[in-house]
Amino acid sequence: MHSHLRIVPLLSLATVTSACVKEFDQLNVNQAHAQTNPLLARQAEWPPVLTDKETTLVNSFDSNSIDDWAEYYGHQVKLAGLGHEAAVWTRDKWAEYGFKAELNEYHVYLSYPRHQSLSITFPNGTTNEINIQEPALPEDEVTGRPDSVPTFHGYSASGNASAEYVYVGRGTQADFNRLESLGVDLNGKIALIKYGSIFRGLKVKNAQNYGCIAAVIFTDPDADGNVTVANGVAAYPNGPARHPDSVQKGSVLFLSTYPGDPTTPGYPSTKDAPRADISHVTPKIPSIPISYAAVLPLLQSLDGHGFTSEQINRTAWKGALPAQYSSGPAPGVKLNLSNLMRGKITPVHNVIGYINGTNPDETLIIGNHRDTWMIGGTGDPNSGSAVLTELAKAFSKLTQKGWKPRRNIVFASWDAEEYGLVGSTEWVEEHVNWLTETAVAYLNIDVAVSGPRPYVDATPELHTVAGETLKKVVYPNFGGYNISLFDAFTDTTGGEFGVLGSGSDFTSFLHRGISALDVGAGGNPAKGDAIWHYHSNYDTYHWMKEFGDPGFKVHAAMGQYLGLLALRLIDDEVLPFDLPNYATELKGYYKTLRELVDSAGVELDTRELQAAIDTFERRAGEVKALETLAKARNDTGLIKVVNYKYRDFQRGFVSQGGLPGREFYRHVVTAPGLDTGYAAITFPGVSEGVQYGNLTIARDWVSKTAKGILRAADIIKT
Repeated sequence: MHSHLRIVPLLSLATVTSACVKEFDQLNVNQAHAQTNPLLARQAEWPPVLTDKETTLVNSFDSNSIDDWAEYYGHQVKLAGLGHEAAVWTRDKWAEYGFKAELNEYHVYLSYPRHQSLSITFPNGTTNEINIQEPALPEDEVTGRPDSVPTFHGYSASGNASAEYVYVGRGTQADFNRLESLGVDLNGKIALIKYGSIFRGLKVKNAQNYGCIAAVIFTDPDADGNVTVANGVAAYPNGPARHPDSVQKGSVLFLSTYPGDPTTPGYPSTKDAPRADISHVTPKIPSIPISYAAVLPLLQSLDGHGFTSEQINRTAWKGALPAQYSSGPAPGVKLNLSNLMRGKITPVHNVIGYINGTNPDETLIIGNHRDTWMIGGTGDPNSGSAVLTELAKAFSKLTQKGWKPRRNIVFASWDAEEYGLVGSTEWVEEHVNWLTETAVAYLNIDVAVSGPRPYVDATPELHTVAGETLKKVVYPNFGGYNISLFDAFTDTTGGEFGVLGSGSDFTSFLHRGISALDVGAGGNPAKGDAIWHYHSNYDTYHWMKEFGDPGFKVHAAMGQYLGLLALRLIDDEVLPFDLPNYATELKGYYKTLRELVDSAGVELDTRELQAAIDTFERRAGEVKALETLAKARNDTGLIKVVNYKYRDFQRGFVSQGGLPGREFYRHVVTAPGLDTGYAAITFPGVSEGVQYGNLTIARDWVSKTAKGILRAADIIKT
């Protein structure tokens, strides 16, 4: 799935692409909060000075062994429910490195492809088949294996459709509304939709809600900057450009309603669990994904029909292919789509490894998902899987030197993430009481490497320690020379940490009030980086070795960062949380909210929320002073009090029940947008009430949000 695609700060919207970041629809740009205090390059001390433990950990990372782990994962079938061998290998490897490791089984609802086809019929009766599969590449052996996974959408509806079709841009509500306002008849049509802006499941949901009977979603090279075949750049496997036949597979679960097994909302998918109806979170119309080579004749057949891209005048409507991107429909030109799926309850397997700390009341969880849409998945997610295996090895080097972690360490290799964060959600639902009692944070590494440019998304109390740790890692191959990871981060992001929305396994932890961070590195075609074949059969070990990270040095650097950050959170006597920074960011989110309210031209009294933020800011300062006192006195009892306040304060943010119509999402400060699926919206209950014209909900959630913040403030009260 992928938060793999990170949230982009406002300052870089013009220069980044969906290859490494989420794109925003214009509606949601207003909710992107520029970090109040971005990091400023450059740090004073270089090269970094490390402690003995840090030195041992950093020196344990070997790009050669990471290469070995990546090669192993890159040759396994790991489609959810089919990756048992890789699960056992992961368990055994972690056990070899000193973890108590076990398989954790759930019985979940998944769907698999049986038959997909697409053709176009012209008014004279001629019918042409459209290629929807990714051809084997002789240079990349896994792409031609007989067990290669076909292109499909997980949880898509079975069905046949034959009808005229309409190009609907990126399939946002605003795109559909624009076509309706122009008088384009959508009812009974097939929607032709470009990837980008919002999660694919919500594209299908929008098409369904506007009367379409099927959806075809395609990749457009407009996301690839100048690294395109049209600009003379050789395509993979001969060069860094996107292969014209690459297809983005993926889930079409309505992720912003709730993640996890759709048949067990709110409770774990044990073998005998009662099963719920899934119709409100899965599509009722069939959908299939196709490549840009496949879509070109479909777009060209609409040229001159309906409205032009200039008349439609929507953001990113026109792509980079030689077509007019007219809306259509073209009279008598029809698509014929067949999508036959097989759904079943089937076992999936998380791998859980742990090392007990000397303090049983505090636990750090570090996770990555293992399942993929293809045999490869070397970027998504197995760059992270390789890093996590190497981190297990690094911790074993510390334990061999007598290290005993202060806090419990849990490693997690999640299954079925790609279908909708299934494995992690079911595990959190089963262990929510223990997590509420002990979890200090969850660290997520999904797409550790799909390019050279690092990013970190995190809850604000982790910004300071995350920034300090960036300064301790030497980052290779960035512009041809070694710099610090800190400088690579500030160069890529402007020094801004992203706001957590959804799209990866941190989601269930965040919405149970647990501090969370997601880290990775992606590419930017505007700077000439190789195109990553996201969710394609061409996301392979061969691609990674030749184009993504030759030598696996970026993998090693990202692992060193994750390890050093984890070490701080595991071993610091006082949890390295910065609650005054959380208060600062809350004030920034509030400013963004007021701008949204003012731009909407509505009357909304938000003074209760502002007062709650002021109270939290005051209490954050008081608990910081208590921390300073506890350290100065070396008072272990007082230090424990501070740690428990830091561990627990976010529980207050999830104390008010779920958001309207989507009870799973409980965090009053941040959630994925209802109509984005991935990208974050801050103060979501209030903001979406304003956006969708429901001031009753907005007023109600001003009060609920304020109460959640006051509950968090009460937890840290001294």
